[in-house]
Amino acid sequence: MPLFGGNKFSPKKTTPRKTPSLSNLHLDSTQQQEEFGLDFGPIKVNLGGSEAVFEDGQWISDSSGGGGRDIIKMKKQNQQLIEENNLLKLKMDILLDMLAEATAETHLKETEIDQLKDLARRKR
Repeated sequence: MPLFGGNKFSPKKTTPRKTPSLSNLHLDSTQQQEEFGLDFGPIKVNLGGSEAVFEDGQWISDSSGGGGRDIIKMKKQNQQLIEENNLLKLKMDILLDMLAEATAETHLKETEIDQLKDLARRKR
C-alpha cells in the first residue's frame, strides 16, 4: 500500500550526455607526447604521510631530505672500493710470487756460475 497516494514511481527522463571522443587521433603532437610519450617524471608514492621515490631501481624515502640517496650512493661506492682493493691485493700477491720466482732463479744461476768457476779453477 503506497504511503503518498502515488501508485507508481516515475522519475523524469534525463537528456542523453554527449560523450567526448576517446580517440587519440584528434590530439595534436604535444598532447600525444604528454599523454603517451616516454617523458615521465620520477615515480612517487605517498603512504601514511611518508613519501618514497623510485630511482635507479630502488625506492628511496623522500622525507629524509636526501639522506637515503646519499647512503645508497655511499654503499655503492664502498662496494666498488672493496672490489678494487681486493683486485689490488690479488695483483700484489701475483707480483710477489713473480719476484720470489725470479729471485730463486737468479740464486740458482749464481750458484751454478760459482760451481762452474770452481770447476774451471780446478782444471787449471
